[in-house]
Amino acid sequence: MATKKIKKYNEELNQKSQAELNQELVAAKKELFNLRFQNATNQLDNTARIQVVRKNIARIQSALNAKQKA
Repeated sequence: MATKKIKKYNEELNQKSQAELNQELVAAKKELFNLRFQNATNQLDNTARIQVVRKNIARIQSALNAKQKA
């Protein structure tokens, strides 16, 4: 089930323009910063969210690289 969500997310990323991907990348990095800050101050309940956001950032960057090469 999780792999279907990942595939769908990757397809959505591939359909977006570079500008949209850059905006999404900035938003994901801000979210990661906030999660790390919450984790450092012991306010974060779901620490697994950090890993999910990091993987999403990598997926966004992969989609951006693919668009730049094309």
